[in-house]
Amino acid sequence: MGRLLVLIALVVVAAWLIRRALRRAATHDAPESSAVRDELVRCAHCGLLLPRAEARESAGALYCSEEHARLGPARRRAAP
Repeated sequence: MGRLLVLIALVVVAAWLIRRALRRAATHDAPESSAVRDELVRCAHCGLLLPRAEARESAGALYCSEEHARLGPARRRAAP
């Protein structure tokens, strides 16, 4: 009975060490890609904030949709 408990404890510790090592390896690769993916940018036409990964680029500006990219930057009205 004692051998069985020791064997179970060893298997649990080995599984924990493997999961911890895999989790650390995944977090070393992720910060660079997630930083770019999570960066918020503003649409040049409507001002909507959206993740950079979802933005469309046209003529050096970022837009929230293909239609806004086609329309271009918004024309701002002059203050009265």
